[in-house]
Amino acid sequence: MAHQTSSGIDFKKELNTPQYEAVTNLEGPQLVIAGAGSGKTRVLVHRVANLIEQGVVPQSILLLTFTRKSSNEMMQRASKILDRRCMQIAGGTFHSFCNKILRRYATAIGYSTRFTIADRADAEDIITIYRSALDGPKRKSFPKKGTIMNILSKAVNTGKTVQALLQEEYPQYEEEAEVIVRIGKSYKKYKKEHSIMDYDDLLTNAVTLLKENAEIRRHLSNSYRYIMVDEYQDTNKIQAHIACLLASEHQNIMVVGDDSQSIYSFRGANFKNIMDFPKLFEKCTITRLEQNYRSTQPILDFTNAIIENAREKYTKHLFSEIKGDIRPKLIQPIGQDEEAEFICKKILELKQEGTPLNRIAVLFRSSYHANRLEVALSRHHLPYEKYGGLKFMDSAHIKDLLAYIRIALNPLDNISWKRVLRLLEGIGEVTAGKIIEDIVTEGVSALTSKKYAKRKYAKLLLELQEIMILIMDEATDPLDHLEALMKYYEPILKKSYEDYHKRASDLESLLQIAERYQVGDEFLSDLTLDPPNTKSDVNPDEKVEDPLILSTIHSAKGLEWDSVFLIHFLEGYLPSRQSLDSDSGIEEERRLFYVAATRAERNLWLSSPSFYINDYAGFSETSRFLKEMSYLDDLVDKTELPNSQDEYDSFSNADRVNDFFGDEY
Repeated sequence: MAHQTSSGIDFKKELNTPQYEAVTNLEGPQLVIAGAGSGKTRVLVHRVANLIEQGVVPQSILLLTFTRKSSNEMMQRASKILDRRCMQIAGGTFHSFCNKILRRYATAIGYSTRFTIADRADAEDIITIYRSALDGPKRKSFPKKGTIMNILSKAVNTGKTVQALLQEEYPQYEEEAEVIVRIGKSYKKYKKEHSIMDYDDLLTNAVTLLKENAEIRRHLSNSYRYIMVDEYQDTNKIQAHIACLLASEHQNIMVVGDDSQSIYSFRGANFKNIMDFPKLFEKCTITRLEQNYRSTQPILDFTNAIIENAREKYTKHLFSEIKGDIRPKLIQPIGQDEEAEFICKKILELKQEGTPLNRIAVLFRSSYHANRLEVALSRHHLPYEKYGGLKFMDSAHIKDLLAYIRIALNPLDNISWKRVLRLLEGIGEVTAGKIIEDIVTEGVSALTSKKYAKRKYAKLLLELQEIMILIMDEATDPLDHLEALMKYYEPILKKSYEDYHKRASDLESLLQIAERYQVGDEFLSDLTLDPPNTKSDVNPDEKVEDPLILSTIHSAKGLEWDSVFLIHFLEGYLPSRQSLDSDSGIEEERRLFYVAATRAERNLWLSSPSFYINDYAGFSETSRFLKEMSYLDDLVDKTELPNSQDEYDSFSNADRVNDFFGDEY
């Protein structure tokens, strides 16, 4: 018999069987394993409506999410199903909820209920007080206040020690561990003395409140009789602890998530939370949502095969009623340039067939993997937006290097001169302006003028003059210029950017791009072509369609596109080389691959260049995640590519002409 409420909602008609079970099972602990595209939000909003329809007081329902936006959207959707009572539930982020209860009970842990919440800038100002007071920070190599804040915050959210974090992410500061720990202790003491909490304190103090005050915990647990947590696989240990303590009196807690999409360990997300939930609540009901409403079955057959090899998982088999017989395709271009040209060609074909650019995405493990592709897209006048990291050309360190090359081609480029001079220690805005005035009249020789001979930056100006004379030599090709410039710039990079080791990959990409050019101005022109993101270069009066999407896999989670390209599908890139020595790291990389593949609705291309020059020997092999699949030939089609660069060049030149004149006639 259909579950039809007094308001006329027929839940059984509107939901599939597992969704219906999750929505109508109102008592006791419940884990909903929601496969990609299976309608987890639909379950949450219908369950809110059903609870209220069954007579549950809205204020006793707590819905915890990761963004305020998602919470509001769920309450609004539930209101459309039922009525405005759904807007009265206690919904919000973990941080906003913890702030709410601490405003009532902070005195129980030694804080005033009128405590101040320190934003990022406030927190860094407090760090500065103790950073300046210690001996260590007087050294030039000591981390800046923002970096110290990042280290301390990550230690809280990941449960790692400061020493471990330094070793993994800031190796240049390992020797400063003791001083950073001392700053952290002083920072914590200051906040307590002045009744200040930062964002992390909202979580940790809420746990302390619930653990150490049984009466308050019981009261809160009885106040929120029905608890739901969205994206449970993304919770850190502190957040999971809070949710479970709140459910301790009644155990009416539903957590919804997908273990196969747990990919945020670097933010502190703990994969074990979702895996261990049934161990914590022994009477837990597990409901699996396996019908996918996004992708065709060939895509899902492939994604099922990806996660089949996971060492620890909730077994599920995604299926779809969406018709389609196009299998995922594996391409193996010779190298990155061929990869970029193939993708540009396919995107233009899809566009011509009627697929809007904003329904196409190129995904990658790390932002720098798209560097060459960005140059190719600009060359083909294909507009794009990039999620996760700056566009290649917008990165400060790339702008630094190109400034030198601009000067070599145009010694009167004052803007570029100012940029490179400001990179030198001891030269500020005013001094840079004066030096540039001399350069305009005297040329590069002004850098070693007698007036600067006794200045502390005299040697730096001499070194700058030497490198500029070298790269101004037109007889040398751009690659040789860039290699010499890299050696000069490396110590500047390390002094200017605390995360310099993360930026090194971009510099390597720039070198690889330069290999294709014999003339410096062609190299610079191709790199600086502006993609027409806001206005058509062909017809300014014509409205430009929404751009193509480039995205890291992490930033793509929760999104979907008609057609998806996954590039750099190589061992050492996906999985990343940083994960190769860790079983848990490899497993998360596998989940990243799964997330990437499940973003595709109709078309999925995997690109695995067969020849790839890099700093890491052996990283030109196709990812292990493909090799380990059973029946691979039944899941994937291999696409033949042009055999020579001439074919790509022919396509490239003709395409640029056709793209310029458009399709009006």
